[in-house]
Amino acid sequence: MTGNHKDKSITRRRAIVVTGGTVAAGGLAVAGYQAAFADTSTTTTEAAATASTTASESSGCMTLMSSVTEGPYYLDNALVRKDITEGKSGVPLTLRLTVVDATDGCTPVKGAAVEIWHCDAWGYYSGYTTANPGGSAPAESEDGSTANDNTYLRGYQIANANGVVKFETIFPGWYTPRTCHIHLKVHTGGQKEDGTYEGGKVNYTGQLFFADDIAEEIFTLEPYSKHSGSYTTLDNDMVYDGGGASSGLLTLKAVHKTEPAKGYKGFLTIGVDPDAENTGAGSGGGGGEGGTPPSGAPGDAPSGTPSAAASS
Repeated sequence: MTGNHKDKSITRRRAIVVTGGTVAAGGLAVAGYQAAFADTSTTTTEAAATASTTASESSGCMTLMSSVTEGPYYLDNALVRKDITEGKSGVPLTLRLTVVDATDGCTPVKGAAVEIWHCDAWGYYSGYTTANPGGSAPAESEDGSTANDNTYLRGYQIANANGVVKFETIFPGWYTPRTCHIHLKVHTGGQKEDGTYEGGKVNYTGQLFFADDIAEEIFTLEPYSKHSGSYTTLDNDMVYDGGGASSGLLTLKAVHKTEPAKGYKGFLTIGVDPDAENTGAGSGGGGGEGGTPPSGAPGDAPSGTPSAAASS
């Protein structure tokens, strides 16, 4: 993979992100957090975790991070499904993301399509099987992933009436020179067709991040520990700008206090302008600061629409 990043600029588009459930009057509030997640089986513990995170925040919407690069590993036409693991092993991660309209009192954006993609426990992305994650990692084929048309750890979910989507995935690994992260896009105006999301426009392109102490503990566990090398912390990452939740840092809640291998639940609320269109990142190859591994080259993106059995 080439390390060619001649264009170091990061596209800036207006987007607002608020943590947990604290938004302006007329939108979601901490008191209404459980209602917002009623149909996704949110527990009292989860609601309390998010409420405590937002307790020190202003009651109004905060202008936070702008859109950033989509990175070099984007594939179009990912599947609409909640479970995106496709058998990939790793520490379980449940994501609950809420999309709100930053231009209308942070009201929920029903029908928004949230798309995420990330690497596996060893730093590999589906569709790019020749990419070198840096350091020393097993070959991707050791995990049974030998085809460029795999779609593991990629998918869409459509926001419910409360603007909420939920994904079941695994904790991402890492690749040089990036910190642990998840890519995402928010789309509006399209529709679900044959298991994929079609049409509409991209309102926001961003990344989700993980606290260093949690990530580094996870990376001591199997199968992550088979990937050795120099892990990039948040402070040294080329995309994360140090803004905490305002820059995409997830609120994380361990499923079990003393057993990290049992998994985590992550929360974030993303405010967008549904009338805006994010055109900064090219399709397929990405651009700007994406964090290309130091050697090797990504395989060509598979032709046509990725095919796999969709699970809603």
